[in-house]
Amino acid sequence: MRLMVLFDLPVETSQDRRNYRKFQKTLIQEGFFMMQYSVYVRVCANSKAAEAVEQRLKGIVPADGLVQTLMMTEKQYQDMHFLAGKPNEDILNSADRTVII
Repeated sequence: MRLMVLFDLPVETSQDRRNYRKFQKTLIQEGFFMMQYSVYVRVCANSKAAEAVEQRLKGIVPADGLVQTLMMTEKQYQDMHFLAGKPNEDILNSADRTVII
């Protein structure tokens, strides 16, 4: 399973920027990799593990802004097409569950 987090958070005030950085840092600590700005993805063993991560994220989501999650299977993730630009080498389109950096 892959868990994708898509977010649009305000960065107008210093408190907003602090909340944005804290949320982004927590995503990285939870094992997410940045695919694009404000789009992060993580490999999960199964749907139950993805739901558990999603529940942990609910506790740290800033009050303002929009945060969405999308769970997908490895097959669905592999079917992603890159129409322009180079894919991030950290995020491979494969079914490998082990990510080595």
